Amino acid sequence: MTASDQPGYCVHCGQPSAGGRDHEACHNPRTELEPPRFCVFCARRLVVQVTPVGWTARCSRHGETAGG
Repeated sequence: MTASDQPGYCVHCGQPSAGGRDHEACHNPRTELEPPRFCVFCARRLVVQVTPVGWTARCSRHGETAGG
């Protein structure tokens, strides 16, 4: 992972994680169960597929992540 690939964006709103923006609405009990919508490395919109056993989220640059 290079320096440009360090996590820096909110997975729920796509805004920079640092820099004074409060992400209180992004990090609550409801969003803990939701899959990410934005890439943590580049803030691109993710292609998300939800299944009965979990989810997968794919960034066109950084690949796929999964959860469940």
